Amino acid sequence: MIRAAARESGQASVELLGAVPALMLLGFVFFQLLAVGYASVLAGSAAEAGALAIAGGDDGRAAVRDALPGWSARRMRVIVAGGSVRVRLQPPSPLRMVGQRLSVSADARVNAP
Repeated sequence: MIRAAARESGQASVELLGAVPALMLLGFVFFQLLAVGYASVLAGSAAEAGALAIAGGDDGRAAVRDALPGWSARRMRVIVAGGSVRVRLQPPSPLRMVGQRLSVSADARVNAP
């Protein structure tokens, strides 16, 4: 019985080393889901700010830029056409390809009087 316990003493360490990559992958997926949700909320708020600026006679693109945090400047695309504003935003990601595939967009529209 003592010999069996001695042979299994390193088993927990080996199992822990095997679980670390799985835990890291799970953490990465969780981070990406949070980043996509956050980017979606930001895009919606920015599109609404742009549409409200257009309704007030101001520049919709400038309002969108002002509504978004600084990190998103290179990750956004804004289309303003008439009373419509579309904001496309890539969430932050350590892997560029993943961020590009998970980009979100939001639309807001103002009816002209």
